[in-house]
Amino acid sequence: MSRRTDRARAQLAQVEGGEQAIVAYFKERVYATFTGLAIVLVVASSEHAEADHAFWALILGVVGITAAGFVSDVISHLSVHRTFPGRVDLLISTRIAGGALGTLLTPGILLLLALLDVMPLEAALRASAVVYIATLAVIGWFAVRRSDLAWWKQVIALAILVALGLLVVGLQTLAHSI
Repeated sequence: MSRRTDRARAQLAQVEGGEQAIVAYFKERVYATFTGLAIVLVVASSEHAEADHAFWALILGVVGITAAGFVSDVISHLSVHRTFPGRVDLLISTRIAGGALGTLLTPGILLLLALLDVMPLEAALRASAVVYIATLAVIGWFAVRRSDLAWWKQVIALAILVALGLLVVGLQTLAHSI
């Protein structure tokens, strides 16, 4: 293993919840990012988009998927351990949910600016979509870069992730637009 990988594993060992907490953090962040992106794309494709609808659809959609993830953690813990999560497990789940809610920050501010007539709604939606796409790209790149794959396999893996991401965005956009 490389020194970089060894250092990363040592740092992960220091995180409360370990590698599984980091996995859950990234998983929830990706879910929330895809949800936010789909909502932004659907609202942007609407002929009569309004800033208040865009803002609240984004907030409620991402908060909803985050709450679902939190409840899923509690149910999973109860199913496996036959008891409700303790303080430490709830703290880890709360941190994970906080990371997912963090995906609202920049797009939420942009849509709030549109709601306050500081910027046009179309520009806020376009910029929000770019933020979400960039977030997914960075997470995908980070994951592939940390892998032990040869560089050319990393390129293929990243291309596959991009293709799958486009498929997910297409499906979510279709589902939200029906």
